[in-house]
Amino acid sequence: MPAAMTHEAHLAQMEKHRELNARGAAAMGFDQDRTSHHFRLSESDGGIEVVSKDPADAGTRDEIRTHLREIAAGFASGDFTKPFMTHGEVLPGVKTMQARTHALTFTYEDRPDGGMVRINAADAKTRKAVHDFLRYQIREHHTGDPLTVGK
Repeated sequence: MPAAMTHEAHLAQMEKHRELNARGAAAMGFDQDRTSHHFRLSESDGGIEVVSKDPADAGTRDEIRTHLREIAAGFASGDFTKPFMTHGEVLPGVKTMQARTHALTFTYEDRPDGGMVRINAADAKTRKAVHDFLRYQIREHHTGDPLTVGK
């Protein structure tokens, strides 16, 4: 528990995270505790990477890949239903990303233990929306600082 946090606030935070994981499992199709999410940022783009914590868990790896392929296709058409289902709210940046799908490219890539969706934005306004979207998820999924795309 963080030093400045009350016991009640800590319990509330733990419950919020449990609910996020339950909604995420339903929306994404895999157990959140068996995976690691990484949200990557760079000057020109960003990405969502999900990997299985157990390299031998081919089932989770395949579920991740299926989900991320669906995400790439859905986002390209302006469908951000799954992040809404996971977080229970419209994420920052989504409305701009939906309005500017013409300025976005979503590319799926396999990773050895999962996959990644690269998000490329053609202009500064769209890139800011992408970064807002990813930073929100960094905070909500407790993944720490953004990592650089390509690393």
